Amino acid sequence: MKGIAIILVSLGIGYAASNKINNALAESPIVQDMAVQKELSNTLKVDNDQANAKDAVLMQVLVSALDNIHYSPRNLDDKFSEDVYHQYLKQMDFNKRFFLQSDIDQLDKYRLQIDDMIKANNFAFFDESLKILEKRIADSEAYYQEILCQSFDFQQNEDYNFDYEEKPYAADTKALKNEWYKALKYQVLSRVVDKLEQQEKALAENDTTVKVKTLAELESEARDKVLHNYESYYKRLHKNTTEDRFEDYVNAIVSVYDVHTNYFAPKEKEDFDIRMSGQLEGIGATLQEEDGYIKVTSIVPGSPSWKQGDLEVDDVILEVAQGEADPVDIVDMRLDEAVRLIRGPKGTEVRLTVKKPDNSTIKIPIIRDVVILEDTYAKSAVIQKDNKRYGYIYLPRFYADLQNHAGRSCAVDIKNELLKLEKENVAGIVLDLRNNGGGSLEDVVRMTGWFIEKGPVVQVKTPQGIHRDLEDLDPSVVYDGNLVVLVNEFSASASEILAAAIQDYHRGVIMGSKTYGKGSVQRFVELDNFLKSQYNEFKPLGSLKITIQKFYRINGGTTQRRGVEPDISLPDAYTYLETGEAEREFALPWDEIEPVKYATWQNQPDIDALKRMSDARVKVNPAFAFINEQALERKAKDEDKVVSLEMTKFRKEEDENNGLKDKLETMAKDNIHFTVIAPQADAEEMKGDTSKQARFDDFEKLLLKDFYLQEAVNVLEDMGTAQSMK
Repeated sequence: MKGIAIILVSLGIGYAASNKINNALAESPIVQDMAVQKELSNTLKVDNDQANAKDAVLMQVLVSALDNIHYSPRNLDDKFSEDVYHQYLKQMDFNKRFFLQSDIDQLDKYRLQIDDMIKANNFAFFDESLKILEKRIADSEAYYQEILCQSFDFQQNEDYNFDYEEKPYAADTKALKNEWYKALKYQVLSRVVDKLEQQEKALAENDTTVKVKTLAELESEARDKVLHNYESYYKRLHKNTTEDRFEDYVNAIVSVYDVHTNYFAPKEKEDFDIRMSGQLEGIGATLQEEDGYIKVTSIVPGSPSWKQGDLEVDDVILEVAQGEADPVDIVDMRLDEAVRLIRGPKGTEVRLTVKKPDNSTIKIPIIRDVVILEDTYAKSAVIQKDNKRYGYIYLPRFYADLQNHAGRSCAVDIKNELLKLEKENVAGIVLDLRNNGGGSLEDVVRMTGWFIEKGPVVQVKTPQGIHRDLEDLDPSVVYDGNLVVLVNEFSASASEILAAAIQDYHRGVIMGSKTYGKGSVQRFVELDNFLKSQYNEFKPLGSLKITIQKFYRINGGTTQRRGVEPDISLPDAYTYLETGEAEREFALPWDEIEPVKYATWQNQPDIDALKRMSDARVKVNPAFAFINEQALERKAKDEDKVVSLEMTKFRKEEDENNGLKDKLETMAKDNIHFTVIAPQADAEEMKGDTSKQARFDDFEKLLLKDFYLQEAVNVLEDMGTAQSMK
């Protein structure tokens, strides 16, 4: 991770089956680890003394594991080679600001040879591409410094094209410099316009605290800021090792099997586990690299740093010592390396030498402990509308502690939130899975069981065609009241399993946008397990997150590529854009299998009636009309990826974009008709914990701007009215 860390790494849409489910599926021939390990160990042939020996071992183990375990293994042929070639170049220079067309021409001789080179432990393509990249990075460092030394003329009628996919590589250095010029001009112009708008707002409000500056002064300051940012960026680039670049090459290879198969170096696997569990052992500080220094940007409430009290935001960490050991200087150290010095087992001491904002220096001893990242966990609120109460539960991801089955689980947490809300006598519950990219398969199966009587939740299929139903075997129901599930384009994987099951059982109402469309199951494979003792010197190799199965709805369809269509659709910013799995290169295809038997919910909501009432409200709601209008404009801009660099035109475009947030906040005051209350159990805890109170206050502010939650509550109200009339 380069640039910023929360002592963990951020994940995009991801998915990993839990250990328990993995073990349950081990009966399938494709997951017979011992047999696969033996076969891979026997086929591994590498000379320990050869150059790139570890890379050769890693590559052979990866390709063999993919061939034996992946749901849809690929042939190592010319098509495979071409796919890897293009994927790797895209990863190395996605915005085409480093390579020239002549560089691509030079590398083109490898386009159809990568498959053969992998088999022969030949790394000529990687070595040559890296050599070219390093030269172009050095060249471009001079470009930005030269360009940002001179002021920009924002009266010229120039455009900047963001369509990197279609844009050709620069024909020569003159063309490449021109691309850099336009990119940098765009960044400076954005900052200037932002500052101009702040000044104009201050003048309109007679705010004398804001110093009014000339356009020339603003332009000069903006160039200095962009220059500073690029200097920091290039410092990070120069810290990238050959090993880092090789990880990129490896990931280009594994990614052409499917979009969710990834290689994780050992340190990245550790970060993934933290992300999945929502906790780590350390001090609880968010760190950022800035000008070669490691700076504290926030402190996790309730963490060891927070309790100790001396470490503060804007402090710069100069040295790290393990207890009484000699300190290690971390100035100019990579952020990820510094983070791993600061992290450590619960109960151990770390001593930080810290420079304060007033330039004083102190030593801060902190006893490491388990840091709970509360924002990653489920949380709830009571929504008061008129004289009725409704429950709201937000689940950011399907988290689970993959290293400790007795650790924290989202299924258990959701059960507790449901029980908590039932004590509040709520008339219905909204379960919010928007932007939830998935997680633990075991937990989504258990969680679905809280809402239904026993029965199948999801089907899984191996490459051999073996089907298995994952079922809720417990006939008890934790919550049997009215239910709305909110989803959007970034609800994926486990979120889609739950939404699809609720929809197929007719258990509740799915509202929002069509979901992402990820219908595959991944598993982590520890690559060290495939090495014979003669190759122990190359450990650790890291892990492979590999697609081993596809999952299917109990009605036989799959969410792969198609997602879950909501029962009630609501417009959002991405309504007219092509998003989701279907737009990803190398995504697995859609298909379907036989449905399984299941009994639908007895007290089913009248979806057609609820949809009619919701559609009527949404049609006259000015907020949704405005969101829909903005979505249409976003589609037009997405199709035309050209932005003006002439200030008047640029400001007109920016004014339209910037007005969205302000207009929606104004509309919220007139169109959101509920209040937010903490459940009694949480309110009691807040009395003695100011950090919990502060977190809930922030949570409340977000909910009071949420038009989608308002409409979900309206639908719950409709459901209650319909039931009372029966």
